[in-house]
Amino acid sequence: MSSPAANSSPAAPAPAQQAQPSPREQVVTAAIREISHIATLPEVTLKIVELVESPKSTAQDLNKIISTDPALSSRILKVVNSSFYGLPGQIASINRAIVMLGLNAVKNIAIAASLAKLFRGGELTANFSAKHLWTHCNATAVASKMIADSLKIGLADEAFLAGLMHDIGIMVEMQFDRSKLIDVFHKAGVDGKGVPLNDWLKAEEEAFGANHQDFGVALCEKWRFPKTFTYVTGFHHRPLELPAEARTLASIVYIADRLASELEGGFRADLLTTDIAPEVLTFLKLDQAKIDAIRKVLPDEVKNASAVLSS
Repeated sequence: MSSPAANSSPAAPAPAQQAQPSPREQVVTAAIREISHIATLPEVTLKIVELVESPKSTAQDLNKIISTDPALSSRILKVVNSSFYGLPGQIASINRAIVMLGLNAVKNIAIAASLAKLFRGGELTANFSAKHLWTHCNATAVASKMIADSLKIGLADEAFLAGLMHDIGIMVEMQFDRSKLIDVFHKAGVDGKGVPLNDWLKAEEEAFGANHQDFGVALCEKWRFPKTFTYVTGFHHRPLELPAEARTLASIVYIADRLASELEGGFRADLLTTDIAPEVLTFLKLDQAKIDAIRKVLPDEVKNASAVLSS
């Protein structure tokens, strides 16, 4: 006689327990949810990002979207005729501007115009304001493009936008909880020249339970940006922790961040040192002579970019 156990049906497997979000994930999710009404890209910008990421997109497709936004149209014409692009003659047609600049460059202008509106909020401390950070991101964008150009790897447009976005997580912190960000400045012990005496990222962890790289990743994901930009926002302080095939842009921005922080008035509170790790230079196949050449002309290039980046 068989036992009851032998005749019984096998027990149904217990439902898999859903992994609980870590404290860090909870903090980041709460921050993005809290600021969602502030840190929102205009619908036209999101459409442009989505369209440009599609391999089937054309200049005519982009022209149709941009033509619905007169302010953005004016902005693009201003930029395409600026010294930053150095194109011959005056260009009066949006379609011609798109053809001359390329879809990626136009996407950058649209995002830059949208981001500039987020980098507002007045002074946080005597030595820091949202505008101060925006100026630094502008310089980092220009330096990133220059580095990418010098490498001749066809990533100049992506590098520009990556540099512009790298510290967006700090703006998330500022919009989410200004008092905690002020606490970060106090913990980091930033001096009158903006140089931190202690580790900024550690101070962020103590104040928020996460750092600006975490917040930057979450915002890029909310905005449905390409994965490459989450790599930059999440790893610009530690690019070599990424897989080799994913670390190029983050490594470029890592260097650009340091070059930009050396400029007069540059933001460097999150950098204990502006030294560039030799391993990053080796990965990008960059030598010190190229870095010094970029450093020399960077101030003038940042001035030339003002038409693209002014808020």
